[in-house]
Amino acid sequence: MSLILKKLCKCILHEHFGPIVETVGDDLFKYGPRTLAQIKATTNLSVDKVKESLCVLIKFGLVMFEKIEKGSIIYTLDAEKVLVMLRYPKFMWFVKTNCGDEAEMMLEEVLKNGYETASKIIVKTYQRLEQFPPERRSTVPVLKEKFEELVKNQFLMRSICSNILSDISSDKPDFSIPALNIKALTRLTQGHEADAGDKSIYWKVNIDRFTQDLRDQILVNAITKRTDDNTGQLMRQLLYLMYLRTASWTDTSIPISVTEMKEAMKKNYPLMIPHLDQYLMIIEEDSSQFIQRVGDSGGGQYSVNMKEAFHQLAWAVLDNVVMERFGSKAARIFRLVRSHKYIEQEKIQQIAMIPAKETKHLTYTLLEEQYLQIQELKKSGVSAGGAPAKIFFLFHIDLNQVVRMTIEHCHHALYNIIQKRIHETSSNKRLIDKNLRMQTMISNFREQGVGEQQLKEIEEMMTPSEKQHLEQVQEVIKKLGSNEFCIDETLFLLQMYIRYHR
Repeated sequence: MSLILKKLCKCILHEHFGPIVETVGDDLFKYGPRTLAQIKATTNLSVDKVKESLCVLIKFGLVMFEKIEKGSIIYTLDAEKVLVMLRYPKFMWFVKTNCGDEAEMMLEEVLKNGYETASKIIVKTYQRLEQFPPERRSTVPVLKEKFEELVKNQFLMRSICSNILSDISSDKPDFSIPALNIKALTRLTQGHEADAGDKSIYWKVNIDRFTQDLRDQILVNAITKRTDDNTGQLMRQLLYLMYLRTASWTDTSIPISVTEMKEAMKKNYPLMIPHLDQYLMIIEEDSSQFIQRVGDSGGGQYSVNMKEAFHQLAWAVLDNVVMERFGSKAARIFRLVRSHKYIEQEKIQQIAMIPAKETKHLTYTLLEEQYLQIQELKKSGVSAGGAPAKIFFLFHIDLNQVVRMTIEHCHHALYNIIQKRIHETSSNKRLIDKNLRMQTMISNFREQGVGEQQLKEIEEMMTPSEKQHLEQVQEVIKKLGSNEFCIDETLFLLQMYIRYHR
């Protein structure tokens, strides 16, 4: 684990849980698996503080534990799950788009608490909705249905799996929904005591399902940008059919026949059926190689090649990175080396159509920045002590190495963005708080029917210069948030490549 990843994890833990949990998380990251006594010794925190911090980290699934000899327990931090916290807003947006606002609020409750019972999730969501206008509120039965929809779509799963390392691989996700009592839920929303029938049944977010959905969305977006919306919808349908018979993280799906595709498309996209063969041919012949034709029975059989898809997408990302960092000519050289696999400097100068001096400078810049690697070869018949002139050098690209280096760059960029956002927020805290108080007062007075003249007087509590400065700060924070979102998308894509090409 790198130093910059350690800093990024510390930053995320501090932002979500505060300095004490950050200290314990940093200790586990720095020294690896540790016992309670070892954590206490190196952090100089009290036993109670360490226990409390570990409880928080375990509750949110960031720390696993395992019993060792002599009854001791060792705790291990999962850095990848800490990074997943950056994607919580994406999870919520995905659920909002597919299941509605109520489901989004329910997911938010689980994300805020780590795990929670179904009855508490429904009650808390109901109480939040009471603050909205009547037309946006929902009844308890509707909220119960929304919760069941989240579970049926496998966005939530029972939190019966322990955080014991030895149990993680053996436990299977449980999506069985308890029989919730509507009357009891209604009494709970009114503040009365009641048993809804789900005591000790806790629910947590199914991170693996969201990861799959984000992965699939990358493929759909990529093929849509290359062609049109229809091919994107066809790709989505192929992924759905893939899940019916193939394990979620298999490199290549079991073959899917055109006949099956037509049956599936009849329900949602009947207008595409006459042109299905042409759309399949477009995706198959595309350089991205997302699907492959593997047989002719059933009108033709196709398989989704996840491994090759992310291989091609990783190359596309690196092409763009080189373009942005070093310019179009450097990107041309990078693509040239990729297409030849191994190539000499002189041949690069001949093919690249760039002046020789500039080609040499850009090639060695890419080599220095580790986007290119060099391999030394000796001509046949040359002895071990042969002259340097008898040796020649070939440039090539080690994709795994370049991807891992780019992931490090993403970690660094995310760390810098979060630090900048924290700095902007803290240095302008007084102004932000003042604006928040002012907006709260205006909202409260509007509800009380106060006249516009008095509301205008409250708005004048902030001077024009303060308003202008606040707008600038808000714009900077908004841009930082947008950049964080984009960099995390790149990071996620490259992580998917590593997952399929370990």
